Amino acid sequence: MQEEIRHYIQQALKSLGLPETAFSVEHPEDFSHGDYSTNVALVCAKNAKANPKELAEKIMAELKNLLPPDKGDREGLIQKIEIAGPGFINFYLDKNYFSGMVEKINTDPENWAKNTMLAGKKVMVEHSQPNPFKPFHIGHLMSNSIGESISRLVEFSGAKTIRANYQGDVGPHVAKAIFGMYKAGPPADESASPEILAEYIGKCYAEGSDLYETDPTAKAEIDALNKKIYDRSDAEINKIYDWGRGVTLEAFETLYKKLGTKFDYYFFESDTALVGQKIVRENTPAIFEESEGAVVFHAEAHDPKLHTRVFITKNNLPTYEGKELGLTKIKFEKENPDLSITTTAVEQMDYMRVVYKAISLLWPEIYPRIKHVTHGMMRFAEGKMSSRKGNIITGESLLKDAQAAVLEKMKDREMSDEEKNKISEMIGVSAIKYSILRSSLGSDIIYDFDRSISFEGDSGPYLQYTAVRANAVLEKFKRMQVNEFEKNKEQNINQDISVLEKLLPRFEEITQRAATEYQPNYIVTYLTEIASAFNSFYANNQIVNPDDIKASVYRIKITQAFYNVMKTGLGLLAIQVPEKM
Repeated sequence: MQEEIRHYIQQALKSLGLPETAFSVEHPEDFSHGDYSTNVALVCAKNAKANPKELAEKIMAELKNLLPPDKGDREGLIQKIEIAGPGFINFYLDKNYFSGMVEKINTDPENWAKNTMLAGKKVMVEHSQPNPFKPFHIGHLMSNSIGESISRLVEFSGAKTIRANYQGDVGPHVAKAIFGMYKAGPPADESASPEILAEYIGKCYAEGSDLYETDPTAKAEIDALNKKIYDRSDAEINKIYDWGRGVTLEAFETLYKKLGTKFDYYFFESDTALVGQKIVRENTPAIFEESEGAVVFHAEAHDPKLHTRVFITKNNLPTYEGKELGLTKIKFEKENPDLSITTTAVEQMDYMRVVYKAISLLWPEIYPRIKHVTHGMMRFAEGKMSSRKGNIITGESLLKDAQAAVLEKMKDREMSDEEKNKISEMIGVSAIKYSILRSSLGSDIIYDFDRSISFEGDSGPYLQYTAVRANAVLEKFKRMQVNEFEKNKEQNINQDISVLEKLLPRFEEITQRAATEYQPNYIVTYLTEIASAFNSFYANNQIVNPDDIKASVYRIKITQAFYNVMKTGLGLLAIQVPEKM
């Protein structure tokens, strides 16, 4: 409808002999100001040297000539047009439009609202990027939540979506972990679950990292160990390395399953290192430059806002920058995507800008097809920086704490322990994902634990609970004697248009905007708004009323449409809807 209105406005401008110009067609904040509003008269008035309100009157008159007459059918869905304020033109849609959209949503709920703006395109989305031998920290949890949602949004827009995960399985952190494992000795139970063994490796990494900073002898040993890991020149070290790598990768898979993520490709620094090193060497001195035994890239020579970074160290080891070049080459050789999106924390932005400048010189045909999406940091309300168990917060511990808190709230519910565990995990995941995805990308997040698990207000569990409530109404209706209802399927279109009805069709616009701008927060904001609208609808209407069959049938259809939109929207955030809560 938004595009239809835009089309009619352009036709009106043409009829009036006014030049094409950029103008907005948006939803007014206040429903009393219509369903859509345009600033076209205000924009055109300056160039036309006309009074905006008078010009708006002319445009409105032309629109009324162009629009199909209101015959109570699909041809007359714009009920009226009005001028407001200094020259805004407001459009009010007919009841038939909203009842028609309810039908449309319920007819094909899985495909309704999908768009084709990326049809035929191949999009690779790289996210998560945890490093074997280190904990799955909160930054990885944020990257996973954002990356998976972006993957689903571009898929919803018709793209073939390829999910990729790039992991640092070589580098100083691995040497620090293995050094810590030497110091700590083997784990207490080598047959423990991957999650328990990964915790042991994480503690060893922390110990090795601390020694690297405080003990010069340990630092020298870890540096030597790092080179042996790269070279795979020591059989004993290789054995420890292979075991530790396998354990942590298996532990990560458990988390991915819980978070609703699967990957098509797992890229590793051990694979990209030599490729990147070769690229840098082959393009020195054309693009890169030797400096004090290392190889650097003077990015500031190409853009004064950038800076110099090392791509190969003086020890002849590729840095993250060098490996990133290898990763880019491998990605495009394997899939040659139309678009390659990488999600990282915002503090990596400057580093990535230098890498991308190097890519623009190496492969000018690839550079326009890469995009860097950043997220901010997660900070905790009241400065809480450790979990309720007293440990440093990791992504895994945060998920466990959220699930445990939800489980405590559900302890008196009449359901089996298996059901409680399954549902509490869904709710715990939604609490954290919602908290991450509700903010625009790049901004920091203040995470309030208690607020995040609330079943009321601005939270993931609130959205799930509202969807479950709607489904309970639908299930109740199914269990009733509905013969009389089935005989009276005609819609009671004389009743007032509810706020919920007005909001439901907007999902199409919201999903397209979220995919275009790579901003899942638009989905979160919209779902929170329609959840509130449904709860008001639920409180103010007897949805199933045997004394008002026509109204009941239509209210059930509205409820079904709401549930369909909510389920699809939460799916785009990789949040599941439980059957009950």
